[in-house]
This record gives sequence, structure tokens and C-alpha cells, in this order.
Amino acid sequence: MTKMPPPLQASAQGHNVYLYASDNGEHAGWLNAALGDLGHVTTVALDEGALGERIASAHPRSVFLDFSGAQAMRSTRLAAALRRDWPELLLIGTGHATETNTTLTALRAGVDDFLDLDGPTSEVLPVLQDLMARRQGLRSPQAKGRTLALLGARAGLGVSTLACNLAALLQAQRTITLSRVPGRAPQRQGVALLDLGLPARDDLLYLGLKSEFSFVDGVHSMHRLDATLLQTALAQQAGGPAVLPLPSSLAQIREISHAESVSLIQRLKDFFDVQIADLGGFTTVDFVAQLASNADQAWVVCDQSIGGIVSTAALLRELRERDVNMQHLSLVVNKFEPFVNLPALDIANQLGLPLAHVLPARASALLAASCQGRLLAHTGRNDPYVQAVGQMVRGLVPWIDGSASSDREEPLRTPRIAQMLNKWIHRG
Repeated sequence: MTKMPPPLQASAQGHNVYLYASDNGEHAGWLNAALGDLGHVTTVALDEGALGERIASAHPRSVFLDFSGAQAMRSTRLAAALRRDWPELLLIGTGHATETNTTLTALRAGVDDFLDLDGPTSEVLPVLQDLMARRQGLRSPQAKGRTLALLGARAGLGVSTLACNLAALLQAQRTITLSRVPGRAPQRQGVALLDLGLPARDDLLYLGLKSEFSFVDGVHSMHRLDATLLQTALAQQAGGPAVLPLPSSLAQIREISHAESVSLIQRLKDFFDVQIADLGGFTTVDFVAQLASNADQAWVVCDQSIGGIVSTAALLRELRERDVNMQHLSLVVNKFEPFVNLPALDIANQLGLPLAHVLPARASALLAASCQGRLLAHTGRNDPYVQAVGQMVRGLVPWIDGSASSDREEPLRTPRIAQMLNKWIHRG
């Protein structure tokens, strides 16, 4: 497919060109009837080379991809190529919503919207008009949220437990902060918990949540990310943080690059006041290094064990070799037992990091809360562990103080694509 295409051009009103990659003539007829006077649909084979040539010569307003039946796999490959080579182009998937997973397959392929071929033709024009208006009206918020990365050299250091309790308490603190400024609307949503640690999806488990929408889906959906999609797709309890986990099949991680992952996290700053990225036990140091470099703060979590200290020292050495600015990193000593002859400050000095926080060892209390399917932050507000995490939250309050802005944002129209995703997630 031709690289570096020229800017898309539209012909005169009423003569706009639309391409439909489909092997089904009846589907093309349905789409032509739906467009009416808005333009004409030209059918193109589901072939990357042929479609690229037609795009270069016809400058279409949008391309429709047929995900019905056996065409789904080829349309998925075409969508990836079009996103790579023609990022300005609107992509709209079509198919039969009654076919198993057809809608989700199209959304994961990266289309901007999806049309049900069994639905009314009257939906087509509003979809096109809405997409074009949203494409023209994309804007960046005046201020961005912040990202806190929690690093752990290996599993078992308590990073996920900390991430969940910290996110829950910070979300509660944001609610209190907003209540003190009545009549002001927040610019962004509250706290997002990026469940990227290993073992995978532990944060979801601790919070009692399920999610079909993963971090990989978020990368694939970046071009159509908006507040409504995030509210619909991300798992969240009432009053709790939104959670974006790794996919159930970790093999899917190979579909995205480290740079794309960091780009998603940067993009999410437009929508959340604070992101807490749980990277405990994550083994790909290049990704950890990129995220630590781009985070506003990074806390390295370590316990008092010799194994934990040695593993953490090895991780820090690898981060330094990748030119990570270590001034952004500080140490959290977890599972601290005061009677052990290894003070937290000595651990920090051994690792060459400033000591940010110390969390007491409270294994029994944490286990008791988890056996109830709840967080210790919810069951034991006076517990020493929760009190220590509360001190962390107080240090992060400046990150959420600006959420009660005097400038109201214009409400976004509810995208159909988010509604369809919501139906898919909650069906049955």
C-alpha cells in the first residue's frame, strides 16, 4: 500500500466518494440506498493493494469494511493497514450484529463506528455526520492529568495490593475535594488504575471486577477514544476507580508496541485526573523504562527481604542502563517489620533512592479483607496499613485539586459505538 498518502480531498456536495471493501453485492446495494444523495458507494475487493490504489485515486470521504461472515479476517487485516497508511480516513465496519462477536471484532480492528446490515438504513447518515463532526471537533483539554507508576522487581512485593488500596482512597479523596466546590464540573474523570502487573489482572480480582475491554483494546481504539467510550468500556464499581487490565490472553500483548502503549497512557491523561500504573512483576524492562520515564512520579516498591532488595537493585541497574532519569524515582518500603534489624532508610541507601513511604506488614488484616472480597481500605479505615496509604493520598492531593475547574467543558454526544460496546459487554 502506498506510503505517505496525500491529504484527503472531498468533491462537491452530493458527489462524495465512498469505498466499500466487500465481496457481497447485496450489502453494497443496502449501503448505496442508505447514502442516497450524499454520495455513491464504489465496491472494492478485500485486497490491500487494490484498495490502496482506489484510495489514492478517488480520495474517498470514508471506507466501509465488510466484517460479515468469512470476510471478517480479511477486513481486520485491511483495517490495520489503513490505520497505518491512511490515518486521516474514516473507517466504518458493517456486518450482521446477530453473528457472534462480529461487532466486537470490528471494534477491535480499529473502525470508527459499526453499522448493522440488518438495521434501518436511516442510521447511516447520522453516523457519518456524527463522525465527521467529531473528527473536525477534536480538541485537547487545557490541562492533563498525572501518572504515578508503581514498579516492583518481581511478583509478591505487594504492588497490586498497594495499587488497589491507593486508587480506592484517592478516588474517595477526589469525591470529597469536589464536594467542597459546589457547582463546578470536573474537567476529567477521576482515578484510572492500569492493571499491568504480573500475575495478570490481579487488580480486577482484588476489586471484584470483570472486564472484556483490555489495555490492548485501548491501544487499538486510541483514534476514537473519548470520555463516553471510557465510561462504558472500563470496569468500575460505583465510587471506585476505573480499571484497564491486561488482556486475558497475554499473547495479545505482542500485537502492540511499547511506544503505542506509552502513547495510550499519555492519551488517557486527557480523560483522568490520575492514572496509577501497576507494573509489579512486569518482566519487559524496556516497557517499564519507557513508562517510568514518562510518568510524573515513579515509586519503586520493595520489602525487607534479601531477595526483594537484590531483585530491586537489579531492576534499578537495568533502568539506569536505559538512561531513565532516576530523579523521578523514589522508594516505598512495603511489609515493614520494625523489629527486623534492617531499617527502611538503610534499604533506601543501599538502593540509591530517596525514601518516600513505609508501609507496615499487615498480612493478616489484608488477607481477612480479601477473604471478604473487599479492600482493607474499605473494611479497616483505622488499620495502620490504610493510615499509611492515606498519607500517600494526602501527598497526591495537589494532583486532584485542579479537577474542580471554573471552565466547563462542552458535553460530548454519546457515540453509538460506545452504546454497542456496552450492550456487548453486559449482554447475558
